[in-house]
Amino acid sequence: MIRVLLVDDQPLVRASLDMIITDAPDLTVVGEAGTGAEAVRLAAELRPDIVVMDIRMPGMDGIEATRHITGRADAPQVLVLTTFDQDEHVYGALQAGASGFLVKDMELDDILAAVRVVAAGNALIAPTVTRRLIAHFARRPAPAAPATLDGLTTREREILTLVGLGRSNTEIATELHLTTATAKTYISRLLTKLDARDRVQLVITAYESGLVGRS
Repeated sequence: MIRVLLVDDQPLVRASLDMIITDAPDLTVVGEAGTGAEAVRLAAELRPDIVVMDIRMPGMDGIEATRHITGRADAPQVLVLTTFDQDEHVYGALQAGASGFLVKDMELDDILAAVRVVAAGNALIAPTVTRRLIAHFARRPAPAAPATLDGLTTREREILTLVGLGRSNTEIATELHLTTATAKTYISRLLTKLDARDRVQLVITAYESGLVGRS
């Protein structure tokens, strides 16, 4: 059973998500919070597997709450609740430790799938999300001190570039004439070498290092 903490300052949104999640046989809502500060407290008390976190809340927003929650030992995964097309804080949520995005107008099955994917410890980087993330990076100035990729082989840099462009393991394997298993092995090596928690952080590194260019 996947234990979920819902965080949103709108009771109607929380009620809707509660109904959707509770109806799933493998998911249960263990608590709800209407503020970031309350989310941090409940995450520590209830120890959920995943926190569904709204970004825009009064006081402590979802980004700061995510940073507090993911900074603790044995932290739950955080799935950010966003209106994505309008939200300019997605990059901050990624840096704070979020592992994926749940768009408020997603279909029911997609919402449940997103919760399951992130709760399993995987990053949710759907192609549509990645394209919007790329657009967000393109609008940002280049970092003053780009992330270093010392120690990566040429092949690992190629694969990191493709991860940054939103390619799946299968797409990477096809493009570089590898097996899917080999592509997965390279991804695992990158996670270890770059001390990255998940695929989301690899995307960030690809941009901050300059491997994926800005338009």
